[in-house]
Amino acid sequence: MARSSTGAAEAELAQALRTGPFHLALRTALSARGLALHRVQHRLAQRGVKVGVTSLSYWQQGVRRPRRAESLRAVRMLEEVLDLPAQALTRLLSDPPAGTRPERPAARSYRTLVEEAGAVERLLAELESPVDGGLHTVCQLERVFIGPHREMRERSSHHVVRAHRDGVDRYVAIHHGDAGCDPGRVAVRAGENCRVGRVRWHAASGVLVAELLFDTRLRAGETHVFGYGFNDGTGGVSGEYVRGFSFAGGQYVLQVRFDDDALPVRCRRFAQSAAGAPRYGQQELTLSGRHRGVHLVEQGVRPGILGIAWDWC
Repeated sequence: MARSSTGAAEAELAQALRTGPFHLALRTALSARGLALHRVQHRLAQRGVKVGVTSLSYWQQGVRRPRRAESLRAVRMLEEVLDLPAQALTRLLSDPPAGTRPERPAARSYRTLVEEAGAVERLLAELESPVDGGLHTVCQLERVFIGPHREMRERSSHHVVRAHRDGVDRYVAIHHGDAGCDPGRVAVRAGENCRVGRVRWHAASGVLVAELLFDTRLRAGETHVFGYGFNDGTGGVSGEYVRGFSFAGGQYVLQVRFDDDALPVRCRRFAQSAAGAPRYGQQELTLSGRHRGVHLVEQGVRPGILGIAWDWC
């Protein structure tokens, strides 16, 4: 079994080195050799090359490309450290023809969208995940259920994403519970076309991040459909649900359903340009009698925040 797995890894590496792109080939080589980034940094230092773990992480994720002379020297040393043929990685750094680079939508920083942005960024760093994961939303249907004690019991998402760079094989979902949430007790559910990878949380802020791994690597322009959810119920009384959007475009549908024993007296949708900014576009929502829920539909999402708030009395 071990020999078969090794053969498959080497075949995948050979394919990545042949077709690129650079960041995918580097990530595949690191995986095939079983080397963590800090070990690679140490071996490069032994060869007289200084490069930070953050830079190596950005290179393998495609967030940055090595361009300076010292960075290119580090890539040549990487070929030696990873036991690769000469020029195997270096040749993949040639710029693609003009006009062939995939378009990357303009993005907003997490710091403008999430009140606990510092915790989110630290957790993403633990996963060696760049803030721009290489995906933007085409369509998302999100459902939130408020339980009998007015708590956020669970939420689920059906998501369609498009890659704006090659080699993307995962999505990092973020859950921010209500006051009192214990993220260590929140369960992550993988639905269709994904599986749960690493999960990290920050207890003080009630933030949890989870990798959702695809069984394919997307090329720029390709789409992927997948589903996931969180079982919470650990926080206190819930009064709203918000969703931040880094990229413009796409459709978003949010449904909030309430338990029969915990019905709010008033619901409204709203938008914000940034976390802490004044709310605008507020509109009353009528709670449906049969399904005990409200919803909003946004056809062309703009960077910022959308949400639904409710009053209990």
